[in-house]
Amino acid sequence: MRTQDRDSAASWMQMLGGMPIEALLDQAEAMTLASFGATVTYSRKVFIPLTHLCRDVCHYCTFAKAPRNAGAPYLTIDQVLEIARPGEKAGCREALFTLGDRPEDRYVVARDALARMGHASTLSYLREAAAAVLAETSLLPHLNPGIMMDEDLAMLRPVAASMGLMLESTSEQLCAKGRPHHGSPDKVPAVRLAAIEAAGRARVPFTTGLLIGIGESRMERIEALLAIRDAHARHGHVQEVIIQNFRAKPATRMADHAEPPLEEHLWTVAAARLILGPAMTIQAPPNLQPDGLAALMRAGVNDWGGVSPVTPDHVNPEAPWPHLMALAAATAAAGRVLTERLAVGPAYAKEPERWLEPAIALQVRRAVDARGLPIVERWRAGAGEAPPLLPRAGRTLSAGRIDAILDKAADRRGLGEGEIVTLFQAAGPDAGRVMEAADALRQEVVGDVVTYVVNRNINYTNICTYKCGFCAFSKGTAKALRGPAYRLDLDEVARRAAEAQARGATELCLQGGIHPDYDGETYLSIIRAVRDAAPGIHVHAFSPLEIAHGASTMGMGLEPYLAMLKEEGLSTLPGTAAEVLHEEVRAILCPDKVSADEWVAVMRAAHRVGLKSTATIMFGHVDDYSHWARHLQIVRDVQVETSGFTEFVPLPFVHMEAPMWRKGKARSGPSFREAILMQAVARIALHGVIPNIQASWVKLGEQGVIAALRAGVNDLGGVLMEESITRAAGGAHGQCFDVAQMHRTAQAAGRHARQRTTLYGTVERQFAA
Repeated sequence: MRTQDRDSAASWMQMLGGMPIEALLDQAEAMTLASFGATVTYSRKVFIPLTHLCRDVCHYCTFAKAPRNAGAPYLTIDQVLEIARPGEKAGCREALFTLGDRPEDRYVVARDALARMGHASTLSYLREAAAAVLAETSLLPHLNPGIMMDEDLAMLRPVAASMGLMLESTSEQLCAKGRPHHGSPDKVPAVRLAAIEAAGRARVPFTTGLLIGIGESRMERIEALLAIRDAHARHGHVQEVIIQNFRAKPATRMADHAEPPLEEHLWTVAAARLILGPAMTIQAPPNLQPDGLAALMRAGVNDWGGVSPVTPDHVNPEAPWPHLMALAAATAAAGRVLTERLAVGPAYAKEPERWLEPAIALQVRRAVDARGLPIVERWRAGAGEAPPLLPRAGRTLSAGRIDAILDKAADRRGLGEGEIVTLFQAAGPDAGRVMEAADALRQEVVGDVVTYVVNRNINYTNICTYKCGFCAFSKGTAKALRGPAYRLDLDEVARRAAEAQARGATELCLQGGIHPDYDGETYLSIIRAVRDAAPGIHVHAFSPLEIAHGASTMGMGLEPYLAMLKEEGLSTLPGTAAEVLHEEVRAILCPDKVSADEWVAVMRAAHRVGLKSTATIMFGHVDDYSHWARHLQIVRDVQVETSGFTEFVPLPFVHMEAPMWRKGKARSGPSFREAILMQAVARIALHGVIPNIQASWVKLGEQGVIAALRAGVNDLGGVLMEESITRAAGGAHGQCFDVAQMHRTAQAAGRHARQRTTLYGTVERQFAA
């Protein structure tokens, strides 16, 4: 070890050694909560011991066996799949391959078995086994095969979501004669550090960690933690660090070696948190310290590692996995929320194109929410599946922080981006608290009435020159999308308008693609046709994209063109084309569309000429919570300036037929938690400036709308009579949500429905339910 490293380790030792254990734990807990909130993750896995043969002879290990005690040298591929498939049926998402280190270097039986299977090395056979799991199941392999260098990692990376190697220790004295690692060439610290460094060069999400209590000192643990920190600083690849406590096992040379007490484990976890920082995931195996779970979380643990409902811990067979319900209860009792993760950590799952091979990146991207954690329910926006039950409000260790944000919002003070992100991160009882607070604000502002408008949707063309990655409605060069291209003539638009008015509609909602033949005069002619056919009806028409297109083709500024449209009979604007008002997102989602600034400019211009509008967000694709927060702040700022928005409408991304999803470039929409939290957080973040939050029955379905009505929503939008855009994306919730259904839905949520005008006025003659 270099002199400066010793000095650094000595400085840390002086600081940590001088802190009372309670102070150390308090600081570690505060750092953990600041970064992860109350969430504690785990991976639901199957444990696949590909071989028990190993060239090392660690003195505490019962996993490695001599050939006479190991049975067949390797599991067959069929045996691997016989383990994996029941795990998949039990809801597992990870296949953890564990095996001895290069047994062919020591045992003839291993070399012969590999030769019969057509392999020169254990790592080569591991690649075949992991590839079989990837091909035959939905499980993501995590590989723990011992030392891997550059060529090994290159070979294995295409079949693994992540890999791992416990550093254990950087103490050379543990390799001396009579010490735990004597006779184990792969436990030489320099060799293990080189393997961790190679994983960083290969961009492999990597798990490593310490094994404590095998004869190392506290100073040596700090040195090992600093080595991990430095490797991660160079490559950013360490997805988690395990602090594992030694457990004495019968029939080993260390069977009588003292196990480290809980306080020693806590000290090391806390030291890891302080040294590695608030963003590092710190893990401790829950089966090795079953009575210390609450204390370990206080010390800085935010992950329990892999826990299997179907296979034992083959490395620690004397310590069974805790039942997942018991682990969830123990985690909750400590004020935390147990949350499932994938084999690849959430930070890496959010950047799959950087960290994973394309096929695995596709699988991961489609599985996760905006946090990088798996969506575990079957519900998807627009798909027709029943939603899961939402959590009830309660208190976790994050409750005080959330309460402060909720109090600030209730005082009608604008929230900062970080505060809004905190609300979106709420999980378990915290999410219930946010939804409950949003519903209280809804009751305060608009009471118990659930409003809706009787309207008709007219999409006059689906031909569009733009190539928005999320849009399955528009036709152009995208030949794979459902349905033919069309363009309604003015007579047909007029006929549908007259028919809608005759059927009792008070509003027409008019939007379409940007047809190459359309110009500003086209939109004026549509307004005239509608006004002639349905005099007096409210014309809610033209997205900001259409407005910007119309104005530019006529060589006019936004305000003069909007004033012209208003003069012809335009009543209000839909706030679509917003998607997410963040250029980082729009560069992927809709690079040739109006920019965020241009969308805002149209809205400001419309409001200045006296045209009200809605505001929307379409979320759950390539975005994250910071993008959502910024979007809400922009909408709030515009509303404070203009007072022109009548309502805010969250639109969950419907993925099934979206071009970018089909190409593997988008997530599969938001989770149900996220979809309902968006309604709730919108109510909270926009409190005092926008009174109406609208749920989209097209995206959420009836049961989803009922949940939204209990989380801050007061409006259900329009009956539509016919809906095309979400249906083109694969939506399954129908084309019309009739008046009777509006009333039934409100009643199911414990409220009563009332028809409204587009501007939230009273309708003199209510449509018969």
